[in-house]
Amino acid sequence: MKYINNTLDFRIEEPTVVTLGKFDGLHRGHELLMEKLIEQGNLHGYQTVVFTFDIPPRRKLGEPAAKVLTTNEEKRLLFEAAGVDALIECPFTGEMMQMEPEDFIVWLTERLNVKCIVTGDDFHFGHRRAGDYRLLKAREKTYGYETIVLPKVQEDGRDISSTFVREEIQNGNLKKANRLLGYEYFVRSRIVHGRRLGRKLGIPTINMILPEEKLLPPNGVYVTRVTVGDRWYKGVSNVGKKPTVSNENRIGVETYIMDFCQDVYGQTAAVQFLDFIRPEQKFSGVEELKHQMICDCRTAERYYESITNSC
Repeated sequence: MKYINNTLDFRIEEPTVVTLGKFDGLHRGHELLMEKLIEQGNLHGYQTVVFTFDIPPRRKLGEPAAKVLTTNEEKRLLFEAAGVDALIECPFTGEMMQMEPEDFIVWLTERLNVKCIVTGDDFHFGHRRAGDYRLLKAREKTYGYETIVLPKVQEDGRDISSTFVREEIQNGNLKKANRLLGYEYFVRSRIVHGRRLGRKLGIPTINMILPEEKLLPPNGVYVTRVTVGDRWYKGVSNVGKKPTVSNENRIGVETYIMDFCQDVYGQTAAVQFLDFIRPEQKFSGVEELKHQMICDCRTAERYYESITNSC
């Protein structure tokens, strides 16, 4: 996949089919757009292109912005797995912020040789978000492209959206959030050194510090799946501040990887959240903490046994 970022000076000469949006989380509603995008690319021989901005526009405008479901790096990996030809992560500059909707259409179609645009019926663009799918449809003949507009995908009578997914994660409803996403919610980061207490207790862990803008589930302990390199392992993860052994205020993710004894400091890991075990709590000391960690691992093993038996 071609990855274009940090520049407004890009161009694709081949005919393209493009979809546009924030795509935070790349949930099941976005998946429908991806399927139509790739379908049109295969049907007409177009390059499949995803166009998004490098930061949420609200943040650039100085407005309160919700924490993101996916960092830019996580988003890039999801699009690559989806099979698109190119991802354009456009800088949201002052110029872009002030661009009128029709000027944006001209700018985009000329740079990307757009022959087809795939969009949702709630998509807005341009200065003050004044453009929508109706304007795209109205300018088809003028600029030589076709517009395909898709309805929202629903769950429980509600449109699936990044906001919906975010609410479920914040409320600790991981199973429902994963159902809305179509995959297990995950964090991905470089493994950093911690206090090495887990190693002293015979339960070594990996530590991950996530960007401030990344949404984490509520503080607590979770059954997780951990990917390091090209292999995945069973895991138990703590989201929080480790109150028994630390006075730090920053929230991180600490994971015990079951049946794993490699030194992976400095490598990158992905941790998928599968199920909630218990809230984070402060223990009387490290021995009580060790006992609880062993219990948490047993809970995780039972979870994995249950999903294996149900297959």
